Amino acid sequence: MDTHDAARSTEYRVAHLQDRLASGELGELGVRAEVRGGAVLVTGTVPSAGCREDVLSTVREELAGLEVHCDLVVTETSSPDHAEELS
Repeated sequence: MDTHDAARSTEYRVAHLQDRLASGELGELGVRAEVRGGAVLVTGTVPSAGCREDVLSTVREELAGLEVHCDLVVTETSSPDHAEELS
């Protein structure tokens, strides 16, 4: 496979990943994947660490063998487990 075919295959796989992320429970997240140079960049904001793991699992399935960089921000806010001292 030449470089052009490899790039086209990567773009196809990223498009398929986007379709999977857009459907089902992950569809509301606004997670994006795009080809940058020879790697794939996955960005977005997710509501919990568990959701982040779901996204990463899907990314690993779809893009196995490719260089992937993930920048997913978790917005989950948990209540403190102890009283905060204010002075």
